Amino acid sequence: MSRIRRHTLPRRPVRLAAITGTALLAAALTACGGGNSSSGDAKSDLKSDKKTEISVNLTGKQAKAGEPVKVTLADGRLQSVTVTDAKGGKLDGKISADGKTWTSDRVAAPGASYAIEAKDDKGGSAKADFATAAPEKENKLSLAPGKDSTVGIGQPLSIVFDHPVKNKAAVEKQLKVTTSDNTEGSWGWMEDYSGKSRIDWRPKDYWKPGTKVTLEANLNGVDSGPSGGWFTKDYKTGFTVGKNQLIKVDLDNHRLKLFRDGQLVKDIAMSAGTPGGDKASWRGKTVLMAKEGTINMNSETVGLGSSYNKMVDYSMRLTWSGMYAHAAPWNSGYFGSANKSSGCIGMSDADAKFVYDSVQVGDPFEITGDDAKGTQALNNGYGEWNLSYDAWKAKSALTGNTGTTGN
Repeated sequence: MSRIRRHTLPRRPVRLAAITGTALLAAALTACGGGNSSSGDAKSDLKSDKKTEISVNLTGKQAKAGEPVKVTLADGRLQSVTVTDAKGGKLDGKISADGKTWTSDRVAAPGASYAIEAKDDKGGSAKADFATAAPEKENKLSLAPGKDSTVGIGQPLSIVFDHPVKNKAAVEKQLKVTTSDNTEGSWGWMEDYSGKSRIDWRPKDYWKPGTKVTLEANLNGVDSGPSGGWFTKDYKTGFTVGKNQLIKVDLDNHRLKLFRDGQLVKDIAMSAGTPGGDKASWRGKTVLMAKEGTINMNSETVGLGSSYNKMVDYSMRLTWSGMYAHAAPWNSGYFGSANKSSGCIGMSDADAKFVYDSVQVGDPFEITGDDAKGTQALNNGYGEWNLSYDAWKAKSALTGNTGTTGN
């Protein structure tokens, strides 16, 4: 049962009562009136007491999380209800049309304590409190791109969860994407390359340069489902879309072309993966995931045996499986004429430096040609651009809900 504390209003005595199974708040409202007779020597006082009962659906110290808070008034009308957690956060809510019930917009989070103050239209007020049970397991997430970053026109929003998400619709409902220009887009679920639950949001078409994007993941109090645990916090991030850049790679003709604002900036001779086996490159639309600079590349880490182990400059990651664009001076005899690498797109030092300095994380790489081992998988980096928009929308747990708003 909730603890009930006495609250006394000036000139209005307040009585609080409790009923087993609910948190019951009682405000006794006193109306006083007086008047003088015309002669001034007669005086009468009018006094009445009326008990107002308010019940709360969540009670005690182990209340069930994941449910909205409901405060109900027996008689009269509610004027206001304030529900505050121990950290000073508030649960907003609405009073019903008949003034009898207040319901919070969001649910009570696990492992949290709440204080309630309710006021009625007669000036009475009362207080109560409750706490929710701590979660047995807590789910967390990682977000991409980074907060306040500037990215290319192909960059999706991507969320990877620490634990499985079975209640996909419940989670997706709490993800709100806001764009500065009402960009149309949709969420889509997949299993990440790591094996974890993942959801991405991509626009229908490539972003427009200058678009500002905000994600609010209001997940505090949402249950992931079996083996997933509860979310115990909200998340917020945002980014800006930068230059309109696109890289086109022609595997069969051994060329890489950088376009900016639709205009060709650089045409580069390159050599991609050796066709006919595991060393072939992937084709399809991918997105630059990271500019990693000078890194060690070991073919054994991507299942290609011990064919190479070397430091590589100007490395630009395109997939989780180890496909990069980078400098490959050791392969210069094949630039522009043959594909003879172990899967990556190799260029001269000077050309690789030019591309590396020019590109942004999130720039699309559109890779075409028959000299490939297939189309990049959806979860192998950002492969969602290889699906039609209708096919991508079908991966949302909320049919017909794009989850986006404009400013």
